[in-house]
Amino acid sequence: MLARLQQALVLGWLVALVAAGVWPWRAGHPGWAVAAVALVLVSHALWLGVTFALMRWRNRRDPAPPASRAQWLAAWWGEVRAAPRVFGWRQPFRSWAEPDFVPAEAPGRRGVVLVHGFVCNRGLWTPWLTRLRVAGVPFVAVNLEPVFGSIDDYVPIVEAAVRRLEQTTGERPILVGHSMGGLAIRAWLARYDADARVAGVITIGTPHRGTWLASLAHLGINAQQMRPGSDWLRALEAAEPAARRARLLCLYSHTDNIVFPASNALLPGARRQHVAATAHIELVHRPEVMAPLWQALGR
Repeated sequence: MLARLQQALVLGWLVALVAAGVWPWRAGHPGWAVAAVALVLVSHALWLGVTFALMRWRNRRDPAPPASRAQWLAAWWGEVRAAPRVFGWRQPFRSWAEPDFVPAEAPGRRGVVLVHGFVCNRGLWTPWLTRLRVAGVPFVAVNLEPVFGSIDDYVPIVEAAVRRLEQTTGERPILVGHSMGGLAIRAWLARYDADARVAGVITIGTPHRGTWLASLAHLGINAQQMRPGSDWLRALEAAEPAARRARLLCLYSHTDNIVFPASNALLPGARRQHVAATAHIELVHRPEVMAPLWQALGR
């Protein structure tokens, strides 16, 4: 469903790009045509600039390590390059370029369950999936649907992925969640009391204590659940034993333009690792973010 929606958005953007150039040109205004095309081309960079400005404003008093102007600029530029690859290509058109890898010879190999975030799909993980397959690591990458449903709706999807690897490998898998995906994993742990069934949990840019940006969102139950101080987040945290949190590793950044204030990506009592000068989508593609998974796999 999400892939089709994003395909339509990409095609709409291409139509807008052509129209922005053709109409002024045919009207005898080549200068306006060039300017209009340039504006459409950089529209996503401008939108990202807005999210970065909001993030910087909300991070003023946050205890996360402060970011320099050079770090803000580096994070923005990294996200300008990363976002089109994810939202304009991998998710809408290549979400199944790397199918789940659960080979017949998987018994005895520890597997990985990958859980994406809000308005994403399994195409987000494509570079990870390629590396895992080449290394012979079994994996299942889920699609969370309905796209704008409750995070609780995703618990059976996570359960099915974990059970598939359990039955095939005979090993406890490692769960990795980006953004909202980390909350879906925590909700699964709570519903199934599944601490003994996992070898580790890694969350990447997950709004464990909500994100201010969700306060502006009115589309989707899941977005409302990610508002700071929401009843859903409070109930989830209240149901978690300290030992469960201690097993989680939270990777976060002081320049995350979606989850802010930055320290909201940290779960009290969990382990933490800071990744400097990196925005929300680019976090997935940094080698130091994937490194803890390789360490947990003993690679």
